[in-house]
Amino acid sequence: MSAATVIAAEETASLVQSVDWTAIAPPTIAAVVGLAVLVADLFVPESRKSVLGWISLAGLTVALASLLLLLDGDRETFCLTGDAGVCSYTADRFTVVIQLLVLGGALLTALLSVSPLKDKELPAGEYWFLLLSSAAGAALLPASRDLATLVVALEVASLPAFALVGLRRGDRRSSEAALKFFLSSVTATAVTLLGVSFVYAATGTLHLTEIAAALTSVDGDLQTLARTGVALTLVGFAFKTAAVPFHFWVPDTYIGAPLPVAAYLSVVGKAVGFTGLILVTVVAFPSYADVWAPTLAVLAALTMTAGNVAALRQQAGRAFSAVRLLAWSSVGQAGYLLVPIAAAGYPANAGDPADAIGATVAYALMYAAVNLGAFAVAALVARRAPENRLTDYRGLYAQHPLAALALGFFLLCLAGLPPGIIGLFAKVTVFQAAVDAGLGWLAVVMALNVVIALYYYLRWTALLFRTPEGEAPARATIEGGVPARTASLPLPLTAAIAVTALVGVVLSGAPQMVLRFSESVLF
Repeated sequence: MSAATVIAAEETASLVQSVDWTAIAPPTIAAVVGLAVLVADLFVPESRKSVLGWISLAGLTVALASLLLLLDGDRETFCLTGDAGVCSYTADRFTVVIQLLVLGGALLTALLSVSPLKDKELPAGEYWFLLLSSAAGAALLPASRDLATLVVALEVASLPAFALVGLRRGDRRSSEAALKFFLSSVTATAVTLLGVSFVYAATGTLHLTEIAAALTSVDGDLQTLARTGVALTLVGFAFKTAAVPFHFWVPDTYIGAPLPVAAYLSVVGKAVGFTGLILVTVVAFPSYADVWAPTLAVLAALTMTAGNVAALRQQAGRAFSAVRLLAWSSVGQAGYLLVPIAAAGYPANAGDPADAIGATVAYALMYAAVNLGAFAVAALVARRAPENRLTDYRGLYAQHPLAALALGFFLLCLAGLPPGIIGLFAKVTVFQAAVDAGLGWLAVVMALNVVIALYYYLRWTALLFRTPEGEAPARATIEGGVPARTASLPLPLTAAIAVTALVGVVLSGAPQMVLRFSESVLF
């Protein structure tokens, strides 16, 4: 063999990347199980479709368990052949924490979904495939370290969600919600792609760390292009977080979607948006903090105010008022989550924004557990009151004492009141992030919004323990005249309520477990 042939062979071999399968295991497992469910749906008879749900639950559990393999240190793969330090996929501590959040949220969503699918409300095969596909994209996103992979992960998480929202066949409300969600999201994605192209034109790279370095020395002629690209790139992620003015799709989408899908969007969909926002601002665009930090601070104030004021105005007797309140509440919570990200761009955090970002992660973990728990109880109530009015929760304690106590606990956590200690401590970390960054005005706005939120959370909590209208508590019944205390509940739904309540109680008993994320380096 000639020397030229050997050199050519070595050059070819250098272009072949080795893949760290352990690093990419969580999203890969979710995607593979999703494909397996789709194929199995062709052969499983209609009477045994429930097996697809258990396969999906097992797959998400295995994907979650695979995170244990990533605790021994950071892993990187899909790196540049000429520079092993620049990679498209990184499984660091930040990645593992967010993947725990999104896969855990997807698993709880799957538990909420078993009963509606068993009752033939939704097509099983399509539902599980779409849920697992979206979960795979959501798990991929926190590990993405270039803009192309970020956008692909964002769309893999989003596109199945559009279909999930509109999956109830023959339901006009569901179809309208899916269409509104789709059109709004596609517009935001188009704007984001335009921003990405501007950033690439100005820097010549798509890798986040390389962009950060290139933006510090952009040609004078390209400064305007770079700033425009930075602003436009943030639009798609701001849409996913339901930040003002990209929040109008939320209430109608949550109402039109199947309740488990609304729960999924409220937690996993939000986590996707905030994760992308953190990566592009803190990792890729730190030199443009003077552009995005004040913008995010204003958006945080507007978002929390719009969400809480709208939630305050919900009429208890209106159809779907409970789900609508949870939707607007999630918009208000998004405002709180934006505060630490904005604070990370101010001079006080310029050297090390990890503490501020840790506050967002800590708050997101708290919010995910208790909000999914609230949706789980809402799914329970929807079994006897499909229109899910707030008035349908009156006297819930007389019918389902443990469920009422759990929902009361979840609402107090969201309000930041004892015994929901974790909610209080999570809000304190966000307050501290704002004050430490010199954003005193934003801390005042947040305090006012917390007071507004107290009213509607406490009003809902009080309803749970009131005497049901027209009957004594001991005579409360559900459909069919069966005493509510003795009515059997679906095991998966009961498990979802129990798990979220247990997580909330444990974290409230040891809030330092979450606060640790605001004190340690995540990147």
